[in-house]
Amino acid sequence: MTDLGHHLITIIRRPETVFVEGHGSWLVDERGKRYLDLVQGWAVNSLGHSPEVIAKALESQARRLVNPSPAFYNRPMLELSERLVALSCFDRVFLASSGAEANEGAVKLARRWGSKTRGGAHEVIGFEDGFHGRTLAMMSASGKSGWSNLYPPMPGGFAKARLNDIRSVERAITPQTVAVMIELVQGEAGVQQADPDFVRELRALTAERQLLLMVDEVQTGIGRCGRAFAYELYGIEPDVMTLAKGIGGGVPLAALLCKDQFNCFEPGDQGGTYCGNPLMAAVGLAVVNEVCRDEFLEGVRQRAQRLARGLQAIVRDHGLVAERGVGLLRALVLPTDEADRVVTMARELEPLGLLLNAPRPNLLRLMPALAISDAEIDEALRLLGMALQDTHPIVFESPGRPCSAPERLHFA
Repeated sequence: MTDLGHHLITIIRRPETVFVEGHGSWLVDERGKRYLDLVQGWAVNSLGHSPEVIAKALESQARRLVNPSPAFYNRPMLELSERLVALSCFDRVFLASSGAEANEGAVKLARRWGSKTRGGAHEVIGFEDGFHGRTLAMMSASGKSGWSNLYPPMPGGFAKARLNDIRSVERAITPQTVAVMIELVQGEAGVQQADPDFVRELRALTAERQLLLMVDEVQTGIGRCGRAFAYELYGIEPDVMTLAKGIGGGVPLAALLCKDQFNCFEPGDQGGTYCGNPLMAAVGLAVVNEVCRDEFLEGVRQRAQRLARGLQAIVRDHGLVAERGVGLLRALVLPTDEADRVVTMARELEPLGLLLNAPRPNLLRLMPALAISDAEIDEALRLLGMALQDTHPIVFESPGRPCSAPERLHFA
């Protein structure tokens, strides 16, 4: 063990690996070893590592204007906002730098709306196992186990319901409730999907009770689920949406979107030094224009089907529990709590490593670049099978690798 990172504040246990270069689906460390990356910065690098479209946008905008301050308009801010509105059911956009910041802005918006139209209603209902970021308020809004005791006293005004249980939502509503915040696919919880019938019932309930329906699409938005936004798969229109991760393709960029009737901030209520800066907005516009093309999204859906079929074969071959997911956000459920060990085994494969994520002790999460090639998908499946051999050796090898159960959400 080296003294690597001894000047850094401890926030996570990192392996003794230093990455120096990345292109597309691949990372390279200081020793020259290559890794096929199925984490991509936790679903951040929608176009993979160091895509040319981002390099060009950064270089071009950096030579013109980096940050005139959010007190003034700039052209990339206006163009990205216009593009997001054209793609979605929303009318207004606030650009920020992180998912937590966008979600915090959504709660502020809901509470401002509640103070103006609902007699001061301010409580927000979230969901058990939900994840909305790491600010104190967003930790309270999240349903992650143990967080309520980590930094006491925690901010109040956040209730919890159970995903796919509309009765639990009804029980959580009080006269002070102003909004419901939901991840349509709970990534940190192990890629748990909201049931389509539940989402439709939730939309009807919030409309009936005059509550805002706010969807956190930090991980699912901008093509990750095979559509520009995951809410499109459910046939509903939310009142508020948040984006981050994939919208910047790797740079710090986020967005809060709302319908016009909820545009209730007064000047000075909300802001931030870097909000809407042209450097990041130019990158976001380039990424959105590339990812949200019909042909690109169709390719995401095709690649998702290929990856899902391969993972289902691995489930059968290695005696695993299940494969699940939407688009290129997928999970493998293991029969034992050895996900961290599999992650380590995959990373330490030679000569090529494989990068995986284990959000739960018995679960692997896969978030490849949306532009991953068919050959890279096949190579990832081969490496994954090798990594599983130690903990979950092959019990049955299917020559044709047939596809088993279809996804719960079908792409139209």
